[in-house]
Amino acid sequence: MDDQNKNLILATALSFVVILVWFIMFPPPDPVEDPNAPAITAEATQPAAATPNAAADAGAATNTADVVETKDAPRVDIATDRLSGSISLLGGRLDDLHLNDYRETLDENSPTVTFLAKRGEPNAFYALYGWAPGAGLSLDQVPGANTEWSLESGSTLSTTSPITLKWDNGNGLTFRRTFSIDENYMFSVNQSVQNSGSETVSLAPYGTLTRHGEPQDLKNFFILHEGAMRQLSEEREDIDYSDMQDFGVDPVWGPGADVEQVSGNGWTGFTDHYWMAMLIPNSDQPFTSVLRYSPQVDTYEAIARFPTMTLAAGETKNMESRLFAGAKEWEAIRNYQNESGIYRFLDTIDWGWFFFLTKPIFAVLHWLNALIGNMGWAIIGLTVLIKIVVFPLAYKSYASMAKMKELQPQMEKLKEAAGDDRQKLQQSMMELYKKEKVNPASGCLPILIQIPIFFSLYKVIFVTLELRHAPWVGWITDMSAPDPSSIINLFGLLPFAVPELGFFEIFSLGILPILLGISMWLQQKLNPAPTDPTQQMIFAWMPWVFMFMLGSFASGLVLYWITNNVITFTQQYLIMRSHGYKPDVFGNIKSSFARKAKSGD
Repeated sequence: MDDQNKNLILATALSFVVILVWFIMFPPPDPVEDPNAPAITAEATQPAAATPNAAADAGAATNTADVVETKDAPRVDIATDRLSGSISLLGGRLDDLHLNDYRETLDENSPTVTFLAKRGEPNAFYALYGWAPGAGLSLDQVPGANTEWSLESGSTLSTTSPITLKWDNGNGLTFRRTFSIDENYMFSVNQSVQNSGSETVSLAPYGTLTRHGEPQDLKNFFILHEGAMRQLSEEREDIDYSDMQDFGVDPVWGPGADVEQVSGNGWTGFTDHYWMAMLIPNSDQPFTSVLRYSPQVDTYEAIARFPTMTLAAGETKNMESRLFAGAKEWEAIRNYQNESGIYRFLDTIDWGWFFFLTKPIFAVLHWLNALIGNMGWAIIGLTVLIKIVVFPLAYKSYASMAKMKELQPQMEKLKEAAGDDRQKLQQSMMELYKKEKVNPASGCLPILIQIPIFFSLYKVIFVTLELRHAPWVGWITDMSAPDPSSIINLFGLLPFAVPELGFFEIFSLGILPILLGISMWLQQKLNPAPTDPTQQMIFAWMPWVFMFMLGSFASGLVLYWITNNVITFTQQYLIMRSHGYKPDVFGNIKSSFARKAKSGD
C-alpha cells in the first residue's frame, strides 16, 4: 500500500471519525417547556361557527381541542390479543389504547406501552370523528367533541365483535358510528347519517388526530423523523413539530394551518419513533388534509375532512375510512400496503436518503431473524451475506494489494532514482502500475463501500421497531441499545452498579466495543506500519478512537462491525497468501510494541 493509498484511507477514516464525534459531542438539545406558556382552558379552544354557505368547508367547525374530559362518561372496552383500552361515549373518542406486546422497559414488571391517552393525562393523544355542518344545519345539530353518544350494538370492541354508537340530534338526523378492528392495529370506522326530516341538509364527515404538546420521549435526532406525516397522492410530506408551529394563516382554517387537497391515495397523521397513528381514507377517496397547531393550548392536529354531502329527506349516506393506531411493525405495514392497497404505507418507516439500501437490508435482516429466531445471529448472518455480495470487488482489491507488496522493492528503487524530483517519481510509478496492471487505489474500495452500508445499517437499527428489546446472548438483551456491560466494574464482577457518567459515558466501555477495537487493531497488522511518523501515529490510534466513539452505539451496529472486521481479516489474509504474499501479522505486532518500547526509552 503506497503513501497515496494510505492518505486516501486516512482521509476517509478521519472524516468518519469527525461525523461520529459530532454525533456524540453535539446531540440535539432536549425540548424545553416554556414556563410562561398560557394555560389550557376550554374557553380558549371553543370552535368558531361555520357559516351556512361555507357549509362543511369551514375548517373551524372541526376544531376538536374543545374536548371536555368527564371522568364519569361511559366507555366501551377494546380487547384484542394485541390491543387493550376503551372508547369514550363522550364524543365517541378513541383516547385509551395500550399496546399489549410492548413494554416500556425490559423489566418484566414494566407496564405496557400507552399510545393513546385521555386529555388531562401525560402525552394526551386521541382520535375523534365528527361532522361539520353546512346549509340547513348549525354546529349543535351535528356530533362533535362533546356529543354524548349511546351504545346501539355490541359490548366490547374485538376482532370478531364491532360496536355501533348512535346519536339523534332531535331534528330529524340520526348519526351512527361503527368501529371494527383487525388482528393487528387497523380500525375501520363507518360514519353514517340518516335524514328522517323534511328538509335537505348539507354536512361533511371528518376525522382528526389531536396531540397535546410534543411527546415526552421525543428523540429529536436528525436521522429520525418524528412529527406529522402525510401522503398527498404522489408526494409525501414529513413535517416536524417545530415546523408546524411556523404555519401561517389559512383563509378557511385560520391561523397555524397548512391545507392540501388530496385527489386520492392519501393518508395523514403523526409518527413517533416506534409507534404511529394515521387517518386513512379509501384509496380513491378525495379529501382535504389539514395540519394545524394551536399555540394557545399547545395542540397539534392532523385532520382528514371529506367532501360535503347533500342529504335529501329520507336519505341515508355514510363514509368509510380507516385508522391505524399502533406499532410500526414492518411486516404488518407491508401487508397493509400490498394487500389492503394503502399507497406507499411502508414509507411511514423513515428509511432515509439511502432507502435503496436500507429497505433491502432490513428485508433480508427480517427474513434471517424469522429463519434463525435471534436478531443478533441474524445481524451476523446479514454481514456474511453482504461480504459474499461484495466479495468479487474485495478479491480484486486484496489481490491488487498483494501485487503492490510484490512491487515494493521496485518502488523503493524508483524512489532512490528519482531523489527529490516528485514529478519524475510519479511518472515512473504510473508507468510501473500500467506495466504490472495494478490499480493503487483499489485497496480503498472496500472501505468506500463499507461506509454507506454502515450508515444504512445504523439507520435500520435506529429506526426499526424489530430491534427494540431484541436479545442476542447473555448480557446483550437489547440490540437497539449500547452494550450494558462496563469495564468500570469489570463487566459485573465487582459488586456495584456503574453510575451515570453523562458525557464520560464513552469511557464506560462494554465487552463489544473492546472487541471492536481489538478486531480493528488486528486488521491493521496485516500490513507493516506506514513509514511516515504522522501517518504511523494516526493509524496506531485509530482502532482505539473508534472503540470509544462506537462504545455508545447500538449493540447491533457494533456486532455488525466486529463481524465485518473478522471476515475482512480472514479474506484479506487468505487472498494475499494465495497471491504469493504472506502477511507477517505477528511480526507487525512485535514491531509495533518494539517501537513503543524504543520511544519509551
